Amino acid sequence: MMQDCLVEDGVRAQPRRLLTQLNRLLARASTVIAVVGLLCIVGIVFYEVVGRYVFNQTPTWAESLALVLVLYVTLLGAAVAVRDAGHIGMDSILVLLPLHVQRWFEILIHLLVAFFGAAMAYNGWVLGMSVAHYLIPNLGLPEIARYIPLSVSGVLIVLFSVEHTLALLRHEEVEPTWN
Repeated sequence: MMQDCLVEDGVRAQPRRLLTQLNRLLARASTVIAVVGLLCIVGIVFYEVVGRYVFNQTPTWAESLALVLVLYVTLLGAAVAVRDAGHIGMDSILVLLPLHVQRWFEILIHLLVAFFGAAMAYNGWVLGMSVAHYLIPNLGLPEIARYIPLSVSGVLIVLFSVEHTLALLRHEEVEPTWN
């Protein structure tokens, strides 16, 4: 059907490929944001150390901002690790099973990871909304800024786990983010 397909360069892309393209874009953007955040953390901590030991005047906002950025870096990085299968896996027993049984266990694992991601997204949202009217000391940002990466990461984990599940059902593998 024309509604289910997207035309690219005269060739129709299958709807299942749209999820892969979307996830690749989201994973790349998340990686770039995490790297920029990490560079900002390094710069902020350097500025804080120089302010403290060279000028004897510690910037009060630096530590709070670095801690908020750590949340963004780690949670976005964790979501990308789910897509690129870089997360911890214990498959010592799984490799002893027949291949068709291994695949079903892998599907179960990805569905459980998706459930965990959904729980992260939902609870991050609930917690964030419960403290949204408070401000982070020394930053003036709403407290919800600490919970946004939890919810975003949870949604990304769900999307990436669904992609892995669909790929396993098609007997395919998910291509890593930077290929």
